[in-house]
Amino acid sequence: MDFTQLLQELGKGFAEFTWGNAVMILVGLILIYLAIWKEYEPVLLLPIGFGCLLANLGMSTETGFMKVIYDAGIKTELFPLLIFIGVGAMIDFSPLLSQPSLVLLGAAGQFGIYFTLLLAILLGFPLNEAAAIGSIGAIDGPTAIFVSERLAPSLLAPIAVAAYSYMSLIPIIQPPIMKAMTTREERLIRMEYSPKPVSRLTLVLFPILVTVLVALVAPDAAPLMAALMLGNLLREALVVDRLSKTVQNELINIATLFLGLSIGSTMTAQSFLNTSTILILVLGLLAFVVDTVAGLLFGKLMAMVTKGKVNPLIGACGISAFPMAGRLSAKMALEEDPTNFILMHAMGSNTAGQLGSVIAGGVLLALVMGVG
Repeated sequence: MDFTQLLQELGKGFAEFTWGNAVMILVGLILIYLAIWKEYEPVLLLPIGFGCLLANLGMSTETGFMKVIYDAGIKTELFPLLIFIGVGAMIDFSPLLSQPSLVLLGAAGQFGIYFTLLLAILLGFPLNEAAAIGSIGAIDGPTAIFVSERLAPSLLAPIAVAAYSYMSLIPIIQPPIMKAMTTREERLIRMEYSPKPVSRLTLVLFPILVTVLVALVAPDAAPLMAALMLGNLLREALVVDRLSKTVQNELINIATLFLGLSIGSTMTAQSFLNTSTILILVLGLLAFVVDTVAGLLFGKLMAMVTKGKVNPLIGACGISAFPMAGRLSAKMALEEDPTNFILMHAMGSNTAGQLGSVIAGGVLLALVMGVG
């Protein structure tokens, strides 16, 4: 190799570097900044941001080790399923089982999915892409990735980034909506917590029965629900503590790391810098807002029906985003009255939203595949 060839080889990276790559590297740095200095979901945004850097420095999912990770964990849907096992092991369903009426709030929190689906169709997106965009409204990264990979793989990057970004921005996006949609008197409503005892048998049978029921009624949602319920069964069995702790810590951390890198590595300038991406981000934000508004409206309805026994704030956490959304609703109540504790009710609504998001994802898959 002569000196000229050596210079060409050394400058190969610069020759292939474009202004679009520079813009996307800036996007990656912003995500890293939000993760480290603002502490917005750092476990998610840090690897996504770093993956974005890699994608625009010649290490995208099209080649090399990132292709291996992407093919092994995203195309096979393995990473979302592993994460759901860990999430399931973290969830205590007893607040929901002792207050089954909270399921209604979990259902109301999915309204934005279908609203956005219809709006995306009106804007010209084909049904499969519109359904994938609507999945952002689940505010649940693994569900959005699972649905998008099956329905619209080409849109996976912006959809996944939108889902995780909006999930990390819950403390910024939701409070203004919650205050605008509720009165101070409503936010001051106290909810007595005198739950019916939930037996160990019920807690063990619940994940098994839910898995069977969903597999029979909505088979497209079965893999995600089965993973979630497996994790919960490990938690409630009380005889596999090592496995329960492993999936809550090591397994979910490793899966989240590689999932974040994989998603970030799809954020190339070519796939990300276009009008469709901007529209997807806007539609995703709208889905989140509509979810929150619908949940709050249903919470206000329940407050009216029960004559002031339900605090409407727990409607806002009928989305997935466990446990952040539940904690935020409880915090909002405490800001109005430091002695008003609605955390257990909020967590019941939040876990209902987690179940609702998985079922909603299955309905989207069934809808599109049935039409196809």
